[in-house]
Amino acid sequence: MKEFYMGADVSKGYCDFVILDQEENMLLENFQLDDTFSGHNHLKSIIDDVFKKCNSIILYVGIESTGGFENNWIGFFSDLVDKYNIKLSRLNPKGVYHHARSVHKNITTDKESAISIAEYLIHNKKKIRFNERYKNSDLRNQWSFIQILTKQSTQLKNQLSMYLYYSHPQMMEYCKDDTPQWFFLLMSKYPTAEKLSRASIKSISGIPFISETKAKELKEKAKQSISSSNTESAGLLIQSIISQLLSIKEMIKKQKNLLIESMKSEEVELLKSIKGIADYTACGLMCSIGRIQRFASVKQLISFWGLHPIFKKSGDRSSGSRMSKAGRQEARYLLFNVVRSAINSDPWIKALYEKYQKKGKSKLSTFGILMHKIARIIFGMLKNKTKYNPKIDENNIKRYEEKVITPIINNNRRYQNYDSSAPISRRHSNKRSNQIKKLKLEQVESQNDKIIMHEINAHAKKNSQ
Repeated sequence: MKEFYMGADVSKGYCDFVILDQEENMLLENFQLDDTFSGHNHLKSIIDDVFKKCNSIILYVGIESTGGFENNWIGFFSDLVDKYNIKLSRLNPKGVYHHARSVHKNITTDKESAISIAEYLIHNKKKIRFNERYKNSDLRNQWSFIQILTKQSTQLKNQLSMYLYYSHPQMMEYCKDDTPQWFFLLMSKYPTAEKLSRASIKSISGIPFISETKAKELKEKAKQSISSSNTESAGLLIQSIISQLLSIKEMIKKQKNLLIESMKSEEVELLKSIKGIADYTACGLMCSIGRIQRFASVKQLISFWGLHPIFKKSGDRSSGSRMSKAGRQEARYLLFNVVRSAINSDPWIKALYEKYQKKGKSKLSTFGILMHKIARIIFGMLKNKTKYNPKIDENNIKRYEEKVITPIINNNRRYQNYDSSAPISRRHSNKRSNQIKKLKLEQVESQNDKIIMHEINAHAKKNSQ
């Protein structure tokens, strides 16, 4: 069966295509189609012709992920998967980029990018997942929308804090952490210190959650305010920001409720069995995971979230182990908050936290370890469809600690012992010297053990006679 490879480089509103055979020869030269009804019909006719002219073929299609512009093309090919022998994959641009660099491609055009995608398919066919059903894609967009609204809310809060510094400096203490609702209502009604100082106690205390005592305190602070901006325009600006802020907060609340309602599933309920994971966090993690079947092993999920450690060692230089942070940032943010909550609510996670703290680990380093731990627990729960049980993890740790690990001293040197006359650096010479001392010490200890065992056996033999 012949194999052909179609590379699709997506741009906003159009896409470049090319088809190569197994030997990277051009079967169908580059052509460009618009992301319209007419463009999709032209592409369908082209694919029909390919399958009519060539019997018994597999068409591998690779479409580079382009921030959502590829979705219409993905949907088009997904409809053809059942009709033709098509293997479709949404590709990570990073892999395609590094492949193009490895073959020294210095020209970047839409045509060359499409060819690079097809070549990437040819060389990495065994590593790529094809015809994968993407679950919760619309809900992932909704999750992203909530993140955008949250960022806008933060920006507006920062702006409000800056303007209050000029108009209401005495009210800055209420903007440090979670700003109370009564604060927004008060600032909407009295946006400047001058207006608040002239307001009646009855009017101020009429705002929900403001007592008469609190109203007197706020009015007195307003009279002593050092504000430098009490103009009408300054007040209108603050009122506009607060109006937008309250509107965005209400929209975030509605979107979160809608997301939670739409994502009710067995997987979400399983994640909620972990102390520290509520409805919204569980939905966010499932939006990131999609389908757990996408990941063949827990290491793939760990790498997908950028939680895996990286270590660099080359020649005389080496850098310590640290978290990669090369994967999904949103998932790491959620896991960080899960750990922070679980330390206070889950005795098992708290015990692990204290254990690593006693070993001298820093707080952030311990958080990273526990994020890695919870990610592994999540993988096991979703794969086996079981609720959170700390006993399982505890037993796994015990089995690992009881496992006998045979120490290997620099297995890279199995063909040649260290040579002190080798032209190496002083740093590496000291390293070799320490390795030799360690090896000799272990040999002496091993020899002593043999002598002791020989004496014990001899003594036992003498007593038996």
